Formats: sequence, C-alpha cells, structure tokens
Amino acid sequence: MPNTVRIPTPLRSITKGNAEVQAKGESVADVIEDLERQFAGLRDRLLDEAGELRRFVNVYVNGEDVRFLSGKATALKDGDEVSIVPAIAGGH
Repeated sequence: MPNTVRIPTPLRSITKGNAEVQAKGESVADVIEDLERQFAGLRDRLLDEAGELRRFVNVYVNGEDVRFLSGKATALKDGDEVSIVPAIAGGH
C-alpha cells in the first residue's frame, strides 16, 4: 500500500494541482525519489545541492517532524501520511 503525501499549495503546480498524491517507499528519501519519478522537478524543490532537506521545507510523518526522528532516513509503514509543509517566517 502506498503512502499518502500531502502537497502544499506552492508545489501543486508540479503535482498537476493535486493536494494529495500517493508515493511508495520504505523511507522518506524513497518517497521523495518516487515523487520525483511521478512529478519531475519536485525533488529539487525539497532537497538542496547536498541532497538534504532544504531549511525552509518541513516534512512530517503522521504528524511528527522528521528532523526529530531520522530525517530522510525515517522509516515508513504502509499507509503512513507524509506532509510537506513550507516553513513560514515573518514578523519583527
């Protein structure tokens, strides 16, 4: 069973307007690669030149921030929900 991936509004132009897509993988990194296969160009929006998650991109698995788990190596189970959330900064 694939994982549900929630796509933020700024990236939906890449996913043909879809707010949710399905992707397979045993880890967050695998899901990102599957997303890239389905929607070319998405990986570059999520990962920096070193292949790490960009500072302004937060990824959650079942509501848990992967930065406090195992990052891109965070293991996934069938049916897990992965959410991509752009970081928001502002104020004074």
